[in-house]
Amino acid sequence: MTTSTYAVLSEGLEKRFGEVHALRGLDLAVAAGTVCGVLGPNGAGKTTAVRLLTTLLRPDAGSARVAGHDLVREAAAVRSRIGVTGQDTSIDGDLTGRQNLRLFGRLHRVRGPADRTAELLDRFGLTEAADRPASTYSGGMRRRLDLAASLIRRPEVLFLDEPTTGLDPVSRTLVWDVVRGLAAEGTTVLLTTQYLEEADRLADDIALVDRGRVAHTGSPARLKALVGAHAEVVVPDADVLTKAAAVLDRLTGGQPSFDRERNAVGVVSKDPTLTLPLLVRALDTAGVPLLDASLRPPTLDDVFLRLTETGTTDTVKERAA
Repeated sequence: MTTSTYAVLSEGLEKRFGEVHALRGLDLAVAAGTVCGVLGPNGAGKTTAVRLLTTLLRPDAGSARVAGHDLVREAAAVRSRIGVTGQDTSIDGDLTGRQNLRLFGRLHRVRGPADRTAELLDRFGLTEAADRPASTYSGGMRRRLDLAASLIRRPEVLFLDEPTTGLDPVSRTLVWDVVRGLAAEGTTVLLTTQYLEEADRLADDIALVDRGRVAHTGSPARLKALVGAHAEVVVPDADVLTKAAAVLDRLTGGQPSFDRERNAVGVVSKDPTLTLPLLVRALDTAGVPLLDASLRPPTLDDVFLRLTETGTTDTVKERAA
């Protein structure tokens, strides 16, 4: 891809707050028209990255381009092309939902703000409550109104910083549908989230942020492939656990872990060709009696835990190389 193909492109972004080094050289590339999920543990630098890329903070070092414009030299042009929903809502509780959106429309000089307001109220399921003060809205409704406000001018790039935190399942699903629709229309979405299911369902690519850097990137499927499937066997007698572990070690090359209360042993497989029938046959050949055996594909939870653990990221990167 050429530079112009990326809606967000950062190189070596750094930011300090006193003694805290929040970003330590953040490299991020988000292709235009895609959804990028930014994942990482608390304190990894996700929100700081969003605040930098939306011009709310100035980087101490590094460079970035958003919607084709330099983050520092063309900050006004960046702001005119993006939408932002932060962790705190920006709506006025004394105004109705309709008034809030019309206000944002006027501030952004949107043509036909009344029509755009009606469209967004309908899209976010807020039409019936449109003429009530926003202070009477539930937390989920206020969050949806805030997200609608960020879309009032049809941004090229939309930044969502944990947009569904605290939402009920119905509201969360509605937001997911909106994000999918925006991506289908060509909007680029950068989404930070702590809900791994959310990233798995929405993201074309994922950036794992750890200690102020992007530790790994790739599609959800590619990152899961790096971690490997999880194999587990349950045996009737604790005396054969060691024997079962030896079979798993030989088949997978992984490090077995024991659950002695259940007489179970599990391992993360490094062999993508391993199947459940192959596993069962190998245990039977070795004379290991079974109560149960399973082979579970990895989840993004597994990816998150494995690739952001201290000392794990480099190992996984080397294995993938």
